[in-house]
Amino acid sequence: MNRLSYILSLAIVGLLGYLTYQIFSPFLVAIAWAVVFCVIFYPIYLLIRRVLKFPAFASAATVLLLVAVIIGPLSYISFSLVSEVSDFVLASGKSEGQLYDRILKDTRVVSLIDRLGPYAGVSRESARSFLIEGGRKLAQGALSSLSSGFANMVTVAMDFVLMLFTVFFLFRDGTSLAGRIKEYLPFPAAEKERLAHQAQDMIVSTIYGGVVVAISQGILGGIAFALFGIESPVLWGSVMALCSFLPAVGTAIIWGPASLVFLIQGAYLKAIGLVLVGVFVISMVDNILRPLIIGGRTKMPTIIIFFTVLGGIKFFGLLGLIMGPLVFALFLTIFEILSTPDATSD
Repeated sequence: MNRLSYILSLAIVGLLGYLTYQIFSPFLVAIAWAVVFCVIFYPIYLLIRRVLKFPAFASAATVLLLVAVIIGPLSYISFSLVSEVSDFVLASGKSEGQLYDRILKDTRVVSLIDRLGPYAGVSRESARSFLIEGGRKLAQGALSSLSSGFANMVTVAMDFVLMLFTVFFLFRDGTSLAGRIKEYLPFPAAEKERLAHQAQDMIVSTIYGGVVVAISQGILGGIAFALFGIESPVLWGSVMALCSFLPAVGTAIIWGPASLVFLIQGAYLKAIGLVLVGVFVISMVDNILRPLIIGGRTKMPTIIIFFTVLGGIKFFGLLGLIMGPLVFALFLTIFEILSTPDATSD
């Protein structure tokens, strides 16, 4: 093939690739969610496959289980979260700021501000204004993001159905599809296997060891807040799930100040109880669950997971909660193989 023919071939491939992207672009969100749920539920599919034997039956059963998990708890959490954020916005927008006055009128809080305020340039009025304005902006931004997800229910429903169909075929034909993808990788056979194993380890340690632990801590935190009578438990549980990626502090950045508020208000039993639950239940999940999930697999640093989750959410939306760490894990694995001197040699 001469140079002109090669350039024309590349141009044709590029054009066809662009057209292919345009064809699939309306369905990329549904396909991406399908890949995510396929990765998460694949171990369950393998267990069901042992019982039902036929791949199509096992795939259908796993999809039904996925539907039950999504439509039930996730729907409740989503609507509850929107409702609680809405209530928080309304409370933050009250002219007299009663939500914050209950704390800022407490004599112990006033004494604390009077003692420490001069060193930080904070007064009673500036503290009140900061809380009201900051709370309003935070809540309105969260409400806007959440509400946009419910703006077009028809599109959401169609994407959901397409996602389920895609998950079904990924479960059923995933092995053969993975084999085809391996054939197109520009690596020797040994490096392809190495890539597959390292990618699997990184995915498990990132998704199961990071996201699953975060969700577990968020659920436990929300339940704890509800039991202690703290308003908007679903909202604060969701915040704790995100904060679980923070190095060192983790979910303590949420339940710690809540315990301090109980202490300032004189609710000593609640303060001590929330601290005990935070230390020995919420935070302990990370110390127990993560090692069990990851085992001897490659562990991605928590700070990396934190930034990949935040960046993923900014780029992909809610999908980035999973896709952010997943994309980075695959990039890291391929980069490591390419950095090996004989990675692309036969």
